Amino acid sequence: MSRRPRVAFAMDADAHAAAFPPAVLAELRSFADIVHERPLGDLGSAHAQQILASTDILITGWGTPRITPSTVAAASALRAIVHSAGTVRLFLDPEVFDLGIRVTSCAGANAVPVAEYAFATTVLGLKRANRFVAQLRETHGIRNPSSMPPIGAYGVTVGVIGASRVGREMLRMLQALDATILLSDPYVTAEEAAGLGAALVGLDELCRRSDVVSIHAPLTDETVRMIGERELSLMRDGTILINTARGALVDTEALTAELVAGRLDAYLDVVDPEPLPADSPLYTLPNVTLTPHIAGALGNEIARLGEMAVAETARFAADGTFDHEVRPADFAILA
Repeated sequence: MSRRPRVAFAMDADAHAAAFPPAVLAELRSFADIVHERPLGDLGSAHAQQILASTDILITGWGTPRITPSTVAAASALRAIVHSAGTVRLFLDPEVFDLGIRVTSCAGANAVPVAEYAFATTVLGLKRANRFVAQLRETHGIRNPSSMPPIGAYGVTVGVIGASRVGREMLRMLQALDATILLSDPYVTAEEAAGLGAALVGLDELCRRSDVVSIHAPLTDETVRMIGERELSLMRDGTILINTARGALVDTEALTAELVAGRLDAYLDVVDPEPLPADSPLYTLPNVTLTPHIAGALGNEIARLGEMAVAETARFAADGTFDHEVRPADFAILA
C-alpha cells in the first residue's frame, strides 16, 4: 500500500488480549495505524460501521461476528480480512470473496499445538498410558503389561487421515518415530504423499493396517461420520483412534460400542455431541482419554496466532500478498 494501512479488530475481548499482548501490538503499530483500540463485537452498530468505513484491514479472531456482503458494504475502504485463529468458515459468508475482499487465516499457527497434541497422544497411546494409569489406580503400584494390547512405538504403522495443515504438521513430527506412515486424502497424489513422508492409501486400507489412526480431515457434508461402524470394524484389536479435528467425523455410537468392548483405545479431544452426556461410559473407561477441546492454541500458545496475523498484515501492506491466503476454491474443504 502507498500509505500506512488502517487496521481494526473484530473478535472477543479476551481472545484479543491473549493474541495481541503489548509486544505484538507494538509490532503492528510499527507499520500500521490502529483505527480503534478495542475489538468490535457488533459489526452492525452505527459505531462499528463508522470504524469500518475507515478500515483497510480487519483483523478477526475467536468470537468474530458474522461477516456478510452487507457488512462489507458498510466498510467502503476494506481490502482484506486477517483471521488470527483457525477456520474462517464459522463467521465468513463465502459471498464476501465475490466483493474482492482478500482473506488469510492463521490456521497454520493453530495447527502446531494441535499436531503436537496428536503426536504426544500417539506416543502415549502406543505406550498404553491410559490403561496403565487406570491399572495403577486399582493396584497402587503393581504394573502388569501382560494385560495390555501391544505396547511401544517401534516398528508400528501410523495412519493419518487428511493432509490438512494439522495433518501435514503431524506427518512432519511422525518422521521422528521408527514407524511406517500412511496417509489417506482424496486431494493428494501419491507423489505428494511421498514428499510428506507417507504412503498414500485408501481409507479402508489405512484402517486395516494402522496401529494408530489420527484424524485431521475437515468436517463437510461428505466427511460427516466418515469413521463409522464399518471403518471401526476394519481396525485391528488394540488400534488407537485419535481425534483432534471434529467430533462429528466419527460415529459416536459405533465408537462407544467398540470402546466399551475394550477392543480399541481412544484419545478424543473432540466428540459429538460436545460435551458428551453425563452418563456416557467414555468418561470412565480405562482405554479412553477425553480432553475438553484443548488441543488447539491455549495459554501462551495463543500469542503465536497474533504474531502470524501481524506478519500477514505487514506482508499485505508491503506488496498486497499473503503467505497463507484463503482462496474461494478452498472454502468448501476448509476444516
